[in-house]
Amino acid sequence: MEQMRIAAYVKLAKLWERNRNQALTYHQSYYKEKIKRLPDAVLVDTYIDITGQKRIAKRPEMLRLLRDCSLRKIDCIMTQTQAYLAANASEFCYLLKFIFDMNASIEIVTEDEAYSLDTLLNLDDQREALKKMANDYVGLNRTAYESWKSAVVEGIKLLAIENA
Repeated sequence: MEQMRIAAYVKLAKLWERNRNQALTYHQSYYKEKIKRLPDAVLVDTYIDITGQKRIAKRPEMLRLLRDCSLRKIDCIMTQTQAYLAANASEFCYLLKFIFDMNASIEIVTEDEAYSLDTLLNLDDQREALKKMANDYVGLNRTAYESWKSAVVEGIKLLAIENA
């Protein structure tokens, strides 16, 4: 059986910039140890945004994560809380739509105690319910989603150029 390729994502407030190295070290170590305990899993990378930016299109590590998802380097995104993924319901639904529309089947796992997501276990058909929610939300204003998606795709392209 192939190993599941897991990406960890963390979004920290700008105030963590003062303790950047400490924050990076802590979260990288946290996920390294967590994934080590999972059979048939490997940590691809820990993507950590330390920024005041709430919009996904303005978060470089989220854009790098999405690029790696599109390149099929990742099977699962793991994060401590849904709030790390998106700052509001619109961005959360747009992000889910964007991820679920990729050719690869990318799973999402959060560690929130009360409202955790785990599409790997697919408790109560979470993946299908999330996909429906995202599609229904996008259907309310497809133009807004397309604008969001364009900004994200443009951000991914700029990131690729900067890292070339």
